[in-house]
Amino acid sequence: MGGVEERPAAGQLDGLLREVRRQAARGADPDLGRILDWLYWQTGSHVALVADGTGRVEAATEGFPLDALPALAPLLARLSSGQLAAAATDVGALRMRCEGLGTHEPRPVLVVAGSSEPAPEEAALIAHVGTALTLLRHAEDSERTWRDYQRKAGQLRFAVLQALLAGEPMLARRMTTGVVPPLLDAGRLRIHLLHCPPSERDRISRAQQDPSGYHGPDLMVHCPVFKEHLICLVADDEGEGEGEGEGEGEGDRSGERGRGQGEFLRRLVRDNPRYALGVSGAHPLNATADAYNQAAHALAAARTAPDRVASYHGRTPLDGVLARRPALDWARSLVRPLDSVPKTSVDVTRLALNMPRSAVAGLLGLSRNTVAAHLRRAGDALGRDLTDVRCRATVHLALALTGSGSDGSAEAESGQPPPALDDLLATERAAVWAGTVLRPLPARHRRTLQAWIDANADAQRAAHALGISRNTVRAHLRAAEAVLGLDLLTVGTGIHDAVHALHISDIHAG
Repeated sequence: MGGVEERPAAGQLDGLLREVRRQAARGADPDLGRILDWLYWQTGSHVALVADGTGRVEAATEGFPLDALPALAPLLARLSSGQLAAAATDVGALRMRCEGLGTHEPRPVLVVAGSSEPAPEEAALIAHVGTALTLLRHAEDSERTWRDYQRKAGQLRFAVLQALLAGEPMLARRMTTGVVPPLLDAGRLRIHLLHCPPSERDRISRAQQDPSGYHGPDLMVHCPVFKEHLICLVADDEGEGEGEGEGEGEGDRSGERGRGQGEFLRRLVRDNPRYALGVSGAHPLNATADAYNQAAHALAAARTAPDRVASYHGRTPLDGVLARRPALDWARSLVRPLDSVPKTSVDVTRLALNMPRSAVAGLLGLSRNTVAAHLRRAGDALGRDLTDVRCRATVHLALALTGSGSDGSAEAESGQPPPALDDLLATERAAVWAGTVLRPLPARHRRTLQAWIDANADAQRAAHALGISRNTVRAHLRAAEAVLGLDLLTVGTGIHDAVHALHISDIHAG
């Protein structure tokens, strides 16, 4: 029998393989102690896994003689560093068999303690257990590396979204130097805002992810605030000749173009009744925030659409129907005090006028108190209370008119006093715009909407004023969202249009 290796019994190996398979299928960190216990049951020898040459024990059977390890320290250090593959020595009455596992130093060392040298078949079984432990640890390392990669890829995609929402596509490119997502080479994009169960966002995003961590020509990013939202930025250079979102109706397929992830998302919604999809118009990359707002409005309409998909309706914004030069004079006069405010506060304010404070905090990695402090600083400079919905709507309109900074400063120095906002809103074009916004709304829902705005968007106060329940107020507002195609309750940017439309109606009714 000399030179012939003894083999464990087939039943023993089957038991080891079953345990390895069970642990591998769990998708969790391996239970190394369970395998060491299994080896003890098979051989009667106590076993420990020493993680490195310092003698730190990672796992051990209950009766393992831990007090014997200090005497093994020099030997363990040599095994851990790769100077030796295996060794055996006596510590008192114990026979200690040691084997280094794996190929990367410092290596863990499997230590078997018994009253005598193990029999050949037991030695072979110990070697098989060492191999199994090595494979499970490698699988654990691979799983950890994969999770780390997925986390970092998600963080990078989120950073790209942050830069684009801030109107900084070049900043997004600098953050991704080396592996620039194809989306950043597109002329225009559309945002597809998918509503789905939060637990399914990871699966959807990973299913479309490419080896670079992106999604082909597009990006999918978990919304940091609304856990049921997946923000999908879809390249759309074919929309180059279109107006930004104009000419589209709810449920319109013109926003699809059959490109990127759009068709995949539509199939998801078609096959899953719990899903809904809002699609923005096509926008330049530096207007991603506008695209997001449009997608949020479209999603509000999609929730009650027959196929749960809606594209932005394309209604001309209020700043697009006002007389251009007087409106710019008014807007510049209103926002000029922001020149004395730090740019960070102005940028935070712009975002906070387009989404809830909690969303801004999550998007920028700030606390809600910090966001509130930036808003107070901007509000103090403007002399306005930016917690009031009407003030917010007014400042939002002024910022929309001036954009990121108008180039018409000569007009602002014309010497003519700026008009009042009510004068700008008293035109026939403004009246037509307001009628377009509000005309589909039933009278009772309009009364609820008016009461809600009068209560500064507080549903409880509005309910008290109307003599109905808070839930009824919210139900009326949800119905208004579907009719108007405006998001009022989730992201909330639709409230600006509602404020202005109702105010314009009052002006013309008077």
